[in-house]
Amino acid sequence: QVQFVESGGGLVQPGGSLRLSCATSASIFSGYTMAWYRQMPGKQRELVADIAGGTGLIINYAESVKGRFTISRDNAKKSVYLQMNSLKPEDTAVYYCNQRSRVVDGSAVWGQGTQVTVSS
Repeated sequence: QVQFVESGGGLVQPGGSLRLSCATSASIFSGYTMAWYRQMPGKQRELVADIAGGTGLIINYAESVKGRFTISRDNAKKSVYLQMNSLKPEDTAVYYCNQRSRVVDGSAVWGQGTQVTVSS
């Protein structure tokens, strides 16, 4: 069972920054597309950004975070990161990472996520 552990969340003022980290116990990591998701209160989980396996040259962002968030990965550390700048109150959510294909095929097991709260 593949597990993901997210960290780095917290309380930040509007306009501030946070860097989220996600580590996995997966035996194979580098070849898989990884993604960050978020779930806002009372809403369904949504895709924030994903990064292709290998060199990670193919990256996609939700329109709402383009230009503010940056996803990256370190295959040697089996980790994926989300640098979040210019945070807005509407970014407040629990953030999760997962393997994109598992989410698509419904086999994803979710970690506890990390809470991000943007408030003055």
